[in-house]
Amino acid sequence: MEPICATGVAARLRSEWDRNEGLGQNNMALKFLGQDFETLRARCLQSRCMFEDETFPAQQTSLGFKELGPGSAKTKGVRWMRPTEFCTDPHFIVDGATRTDICQGALGDCWLLAAIACLTLNEPLLHRVVPHGQSFHQQYAGIFHFQFWQFGDWVDVVIDDRLPVRDGKLLFVHSAEGAEFWSALVEKAYAKLNGCYEALSGGCTSEGFEDFTGGVTEMYELKKAPPNLFSIIRRAVERGSLMGCSIDITSFFDMEAITFKKLVKGHAYSITGVEEVEYRGKLTKLLRIRNPWGEVEWMGPWSDESREWREIDPSVRSRLHNCQEDGEFWMSFGDFMREFSRLEICNLTPDALQSREVKKWNTSLYPGEWRRGSTAGGCRNYPATFWINPQFKVVLKEPDTESQEDCTFLVALMQKNRRKLRQEGKDMETIGFAVYEVPEEYLGRVGVHLKRDFFLTHTSSARSELFINLREVSSRFCLPAGEYIIVPSTYEPQKEGDFVLRVFSEKAADSQELDDEISADVPEESVLQESDIDEGFKALFAKLAGPEMEINVSKLQMILNRVVGKHKDIKTDGFDKEACRAMINLMDTTGTGKLRLTDFHVLWEKVKRYLAVFRQFDLDKSGTMSSYEMRLALESAGFKLTNNLFQLIILRYAKPDLNVDFDSFVSCLIRLETMFKTFKSMGADENGLVSFSFTQVSLNCSLVIRHFSSKCFLVSSNICLQHFPSLLFSSCLLIVDHPHYVCLDGCSSSSVLPSSASCILISIHKVGP
Repeated sequence: MEPICATGVAARLRSEWDRNEGLGQNNMALKFLGQDFETLRARCLQSRCMFEDETFPAQQTSLGFKELGPGSAKTKGVRWMRPTEFCTDPHFIVDGATRTDICQGALGDCWLLAAIACLTLNEPLLHRVVPHGQSFHQQYAGIFHFQFWQFGDWVDVVIDDRLPVRDGKLLFVHSAEGAEFWSALVEKAYAKLNGCYEALSGGCTSEGFEDFTGGVTEMYELKKAPPNLFSIIRRAVERGSLMGCSIDITSFFDMEAITFKKLVKGHAYSITGVEEVEYRGKLTKLLRIRNPWGEVEWMGPWSDESREWREIDPSVRSRLHNCQEDGEFWMSFGDFMREFSRLEICNLTPDALQSREVKKWNTSLYPGEWRRGSTAGGCRNYPATFWINPQFKVVLKEPDTESQEDCTFLVALMQKNRRKLRQEGKDMETIGFAVYEVPEEYLGRVGVHLKRDFFLTHTSSARSELFINLREVSSRFCLPAGEYIIVPSTYEPQKEGDFVLRVFSEKAADSQELDDEISADVPEESVLQESDIDEGFKALFAKLAGPEMEINVSKLQMILNRVVGKHKDIKTDGFDKEACRAMINLMDTTGTGKLRLTDFHVLWEKVKRYLAVFRQFDLDKSGTMSSYEMRLALESAGFKLTNNLFQLIILRYAKPDLNVDFDSFVSCLIRLETMFKTFKSMGADENGLVSFSFTQVSLNCSLVIRHFSSKCFLVSSNICLQHFPSLLFSSCLLIVDHPHYVCLDGCSSSSVLPSSASCILISIHKVGP
């Protein structure tokens, strides 16, 4: 078996602690890669040296991996230079940040630049991303920083100002004037956040919108747009929402093809204004649109040189009309609807755009993950596995208005870190979700993960409009008050990824992840006397045990492998000594490390019962059990486990094809039974907590103490462990409490335990006598 890396639980707990302390909010942004801007700048100013960022070096790897990779024609002759080295008087921002500061370079990130252009229309938003106090003249040390929203947290990204330059000009985004560099530095910081510049090539404007605001995007297909779309756009502009639009392509050859009227297909535009003007006695609806290229403008009605401008009020014309070739133009709403395919609106609060009054939504955010074999079940087209996906419950308590029976809520499913994975040949997965009404028997319950039979017999109440390979899929619903289950998934099963599920509701609503409560309903072992055992079994035992009338690890291994080898309908690699030792530890009542007659009889009956369960859930009679059949089998055997614990079980016991053979199945059940038995013997309280001293942990749990030096979390007197069963599968500690110790940083990424280990890995440091 592969070793299990001891990072997941510790990282999740650390994140929860950080959130409780307010870290990750905009006023307490997380330090990306641990870099603190003020500290680094002060150090550089004191030493009178320019900052050089070793975490995003001025090297080929920071440019890209394929089209911008080593030896690429696009990177030939590129040098990394500071603005002070190729510009006589560089400035960070001149006369405020404006849309003309953003002109696209040799990188296909028009989607990002369209989002930045919209950002300049809202100064408070802009300065959340681009903090004040940065300059090429005061306290300049070649270091800058920017803040982005990432999957629920704000992060502060530090960069140096060495930028890719060719022939004395910036290779990527640049300002129209050429001496203003805030937009180029924003692009570099965003490239660092995503791994390299090439990772930014191609995308949806909504992705940039959300990473600049923490808002949520709604997408409109213009062919199916609501009749009040113009009023929605106008209210969005009034509320500072960010908007982008694009024209679909029908083939690869359409990409960035320019139409007869100078619109670019497959290209991201931003909507920067909305107006209604009187034209020939009627009100005409207009939209102002910007091309991030800084050139190539619409040539139809209401374009820069069109005659329509001559027939409107001169004061309105002077306020709106601009004849410069700057990439920005006006067009009528009717032409917009005909020419463009898609509109994206990023709601900042997010506001309810259907209503005139500003309403702040109630919001909930949940991180989750799809893992092969345990929580990656695919969509409803795969009923055998759909149920293993993570499940989240939302309780809609009250209708939007007294006259309306339904409750409005918005579900947004976002996959994480996919741009970083491009260097590994991966990209966006195809994702979506379904919403189900909670059946009456499960109302008010949380500790339950709905199984296959429920989804086979119930239809969804709502679902995402489609499954699509975008970073985020969102839909707005109106449903009666009640309890609903949201099931996020990839389209196909066994596609791995991390995600964030956000739920926004008009009125107060509760939402939480649904998961089985850890429990064991294992039959009590009957107390046997030797007289209760039939003579045939006694004779068999005497033959197997030999004159000592005891079975040790080696003998048990030989017996089990001989017996299992006779069952041709099941597959096994044979029981190893570790599995046999676990069985003896479970059944040994004498403390000798060996099994006597009564102990062996109980174990024998147990293995027979496990064999019956295995055959029952080996539905295809393959001789192995699929990972999702394994979860049903474990529940049939009396064990209910959380998604995280089941993931660890699959990692440890499944083969690379995610199937579990018989010996692994028995080993798993034996270990589960052992840990529940141990946990019960420790005397858990009504909250499922066990408390014991540091010495007891050291003696009872094969404690491995490691020393790290990083952020400390000070805690109190005793160690309290919740859900002790996970300890036998995980090498992570949940909480460390000791009067003279602090927990440092969970477990390092290099900390691994062999699959046979049953121990807790703790990182502590002494802080007192």
